[in-house]
Amino acid sequence: MTAPAPDTRPRPRRTALVVGASGIAGSAIVEQLTRTEGWDMLGLSRNPVPGSTARHIGADLRSPESLAAALAGERPTHVFFTAWSRQATEKENIAVNAGMLRHLLAALDHAPLEHVALMTGLKHYLGPFEAYGRGTMPDTPFREEEPRLPVENFYYAQEDELWAAAGRQGFRWSVHRAHTVIGHAVGNAMNMGLTLAVQAAICRETGRPFVFPGSETQWNSLTDMTDGSLLAEHMVWAATTEDAGNEAYNVVNGDVFRWRRMWPALAAWFGLEWEGFAGQPRPLQEQMRGAEDVWARIVEEHGLVEPDLARVASWWHTDADLGRPIEVVADMSKSRLAGFPGYRRTQDCFTALFERYRAERIIP
Repeated sequence: MTAPAPDTRPRPRRTALVVGASGIAGSAIVEQLTRTEGWDMLGLSRNPVPGSTARHIGADLRSPESLAAALAGERPTHVFFTAWSRQATEKENIAVNAGMLRHLLAALDHAPLEHVALMTGLKHYLGPFEAYGRGTMPDTPFREEEPRLPVENFYYAQEDELWAAAGRQGFRWSVHRAHTVIGHAVGNAMNMGLTLAVQAAICRETGRPFVFPGSETQWNSLTDMTDGSLLAEHMVWAATTEDAGNEAYNVVNGDVFRWRRMWPALAAWFGLEWEGFAGQPRPLQEQMRGAEDVWARIVEEHGLVEPDLARVASWWHTDADLGRPIEVVADMSKSRLAGFPGYRRTQDCFTALFERYRAERIIP
């Protein structure tokens, strides 16, 4: 029996709109789609991203009028929404961040949308920053079927906006609940990878040890993380796999580790002495207070490209992440059973990221 001839007909091109294209997740999605045939890319952000392969669209996500004008002539088939704006309270987070998603999808009412992928995170299970890790948490590893916590949470509000728009506009959707995301970006509000690299540079310059800033629980308990490139693979997979749509997924690297093993390994990569948990947390916001002049000296001595310490280090976010009083691990079974094979070893992700930052003269 003769085998059927392979289907060589050209596949229709897809157009991706990556929202938050300058961030860790957004830039990783652009890189992932650049390596994948059949995609045209639009990158929505306030400012152009240097070197990006996505055509830049400048718009203010908080302005329906700005979005409507910027997107009137665009016809994306897939949206990858990775943007967020930190506000002082969770009530404001809900108003602003759910509003940004609502405004964007309304501005795309004319577009032939097939799928919208929304990035959220494990605060879905932990609660928002102002109630972070307090109260009754689900048991670990976190599973997608856990009920929502009885607190206000902008992730919940964004999911509600996504589902409502899908019902009106007829697209498929996916939600991607990442743990701490490490990856390549500068000027990002939540960037543990670069923050720890900058901490290490300042420690080396000042002769101080590399001091773990977090809690005893985080030092000793199991945890996991999400590499930006794996998150990008996961979002593209869900957006282009028919049976994977209309679901929420956890997305983590697949390995687990303890900081009491990871911290010495990171210190060794930088050639530093280290100190672990010693009785109480030692937050980076306290350790690094007044370090702007030290960073300016490091930048000048090594010819680095980013002199603004606030654009390369987010002390507050790393303190919040490493200061949690509970174990945080996410279950990837749902993705595995649906066919997603992606895996990373977190230590390798850290070192590859440090090498890239060093090659680009962002860290010494």
